[in-house]
Amino acid sequence: MSNTCIITGTDTDVGKTVVAAMLTLALGGTYWKPIQCGIEGGVDTKAVQKMTDLPNERFLPEKYVFSEALSPHRAAEIDDSRVDVDSLIIPEHTSELDGPLIIEGAGGLMVPLTRGNLLVNLFKKWNEDERVPVILVARTGLGTINHTLLSLEALWSRKIPVHGIVFVGDENEDNMQTIAGFSEIKVLGRLPMLDSLDAKSLTNAFDQNFSLDDF
Repeated sequence: MSNTCIITGTDTDVGKTVVAAMLTLALGGTYWKPIQCGIEGGVDTKAVQKMTDLPNERFLPEKYVFSEALSPHRAAEIDDSRVDVDSLIIPEHTSELDGPLIIEGAGGLMVPLTRGNLLVNLFKKWNEDERVPVILVARTGLGTINHTLLSLEALWSRKIPVHGIVFVGDENEDNMQTIAGFSEIKVLGRLPMLDSLDAKSLTNAFDQNFSLDDF
């Protein structure tokens, strides 16, 4: 896998923050969420740090933090701000383990960053300078076939490389096989719903459901 990858989801609350935490831990990575929308209950960077128990140097600061848990364009407007898309440049990073930079997106692919630009176009822009593949996080349940294939179409139409799909939720083998069959994208594994979210449970979940060779 590239030294940088993007974790994005088919929808909001699909589980991409937990997946990002699991991969940051498993791959010895550095975590960055450039746009945080919503601060009630804490920001995702702090949540990932709590889940992984990794040191501060494995986390990069957000570029934008908005108070409301809304689409970035609207959250920025409420805070009397605006996302400067051109300022969102992938930072250089160093890690003791020389792992990848794990970038977590905000919501799904088609969320607006501004009134004139979508998140997926930022991913396209990043891929003009270097290869920054996407790992798509999808639910296992009803509706996931449509949502996942539509998300993949949005990525393919912009020639954004897709490293694979991570499913989150209860086992649903047919949904997973159907998506893999239509898309011909590798299923990296399925993260089951966990009773606790900490470094031990995330490590065990990765070891039991994923292969390091796929990354």
